[in-house]
Amino acid sequence: MTATSDLDDSFHVFDTTLRDGAQREGINLTVADKLAIARHLDDFGVGFIEGGWPGANPRDTEFFARAGQEIDFRHAQLVAFGSTRRAGTTADQDPQVRALLESGAPVITLVAKSHDRHVELALRTTLDENLAMVGDTVSFLKEQGRRVFIDCEHFFDGYRANPEYAKAVVRTASEAGADVVVLCDTNGGMLPAQIQAVVSTVLADTGARLGIHAQDDTGCAVANTLAAVDAGATHVQCTANGYGERVGNANLFPVVAALELKYGKQVLPEGHLQEMTRISHAIAEVVNLTPSTHQPYVGLSAFAHKAGLHASAIKVDPDLYQHIDPEQVGNTMRMLVSDMAGRASIELKGKELGVDLGGDRELVGRVVERVKERELKGYTYEAADASFELLLRAEVQGGPLSYFEVESWRAIVEDRPDGSHANEATVKLWAKGERIVATAEGNGPVNALDRSLRVGLEKIYPQLAKLELVDYKVRILEGKHGTNSTTRVLISTSDGTGEWSTVGVADNVIAASWQALEDAYTYGLLRAGVAPAE
Repeated sequence: MTATSDLDDSFHVFDTTLRDGAQREGINLTVADKLAIARHLDDFGVGFIEGGWPGANPRDTEFFARAGQEIDFRHAQLVAFGSTRRAGTTADQDPQVRALLESGAPVITLVAKSHDRHVELALRTTLDENLAMVGDTVSFLKEQGRRVFIDCEHFFDGYRANPEYAKAVVRTASEAGADVVVLCDTNGGMLPAQIQAVVSTVLADTGARLGIHAQDDTGCAVANTLAAVDAGATHVQCTANGYGERVGNANLFPVVAALELKYGKQVLPEGHLQEMTRISHAIAEVVNLTPSTHQPYVGLSAFAHKAGLHASAIKVDPDLYQHIDPEQVGNTMRMLVSDMAGRASIELKGKELGVDLGGDRELVGRVVERVKERELKGYTYEAADASFELLLRAEVQGGPLSYFEVESWRAIVEDRPDGSHANEATVKLWAKGERIVATAEGNGPVNALDRSLRVGLEKIYPQLAKLELVDYKVRILEGKHGTNSTTRVLISTSDGTGEWSTVGVADNVIAASWQALEDAYTYGLLRAGVAPAE
């Protein structure tokens, strides 16, 4: 269950996705989810994984029982979270303290009050009794062979109100044997300069080993975490993708990347930083939230370049407009093709897609003009690489890739007296010299068109049986109003091993959808290695 870390103990990366991160609105983790995330975090190489509060709810209790049996941690140590003993009792008699021991976790994090008003109003006890609760619980758990971290809840607000008492809580925990005392910006209202000043003072005045737990309510959680490190903190608490209550916690991935790449601290096992993008996206899949495309380091757009000026510089040296090599964090550079594109953008994008433009300036110029012309009409290629590749190949070979020719298509929506609707589509096309007429029904006109196209073409191209439409987006473009507007449709298609996006633009949503479907099927056949029709 417990691993011996590859790293020394001088700096801790502590993940609390399974406890604090799970408090985000929209996240509801099952035990299986928590086990899956714990495996991903261990693969990433964090030192500590906080699994939840055993004894507080059946789910967390079950998680610790199963984690002990089902996960062979290679890098991380599992951490149980709980609180100090209740007022007026002893640590060895407190049921929730006992539950922490029974979890089997080798490390325990205790939340303690460090704000005097919280002690008196929330705990309803005296300031002295709160100090005793901290010292007694830490001492007891240390005697039981556990490593103990203390989370000083609302520390920075408490320090502002009563700095001497806040520091007394830190001293008490440290003198009782706490390995780390974590200063928590529970309300997330602090700024980096404030964090750095307080951490520096507390470190000098107490001599305790300090950690930082930052919420992101000011948008400064990552900056606050690094400011605490600058001030001497050697333990950082974060969550994957910044998940957490309200607006979230310090994001694990930019914190770790900054520590490794900007500070020169090896906080992960050798070679594990390159797994960061994969781990980020895998955890997003488990919690069923779409990965943020603009997240630093790991987002799809983190190293995406659109401006022609940038592309020209990147063609000479990628470092001119990138602060790191994206491969260091398992990401890739992407060139976005738009009406802002220049020749360099097109050449780099062609190289990325495996289309050799051969340094042909006239060809590249035609592609640039074609893109600008079509984007003026409403097309966008930023999120439609497949449609752009088809456009690029058409310019290279002097005509579009042709697997089939469309004679006509139609879609019918029938409104029935009982309030139900019937959707039917018919396509007439030619493929490999054969005229095909296919009709299909669907749960909407676009779905009916998709099915009829598939029914007609699968007889000629059985490779299309693997294709599945996985996403469909519609946007009404500016310039016209209401039902007379220009419509743009983006379709994402998968063949089970990869996914691609295509775009269509027309005066109505059905015609725009048909264009995107045509490109999707054409690209699917190209991807499958099928030779175009003669």
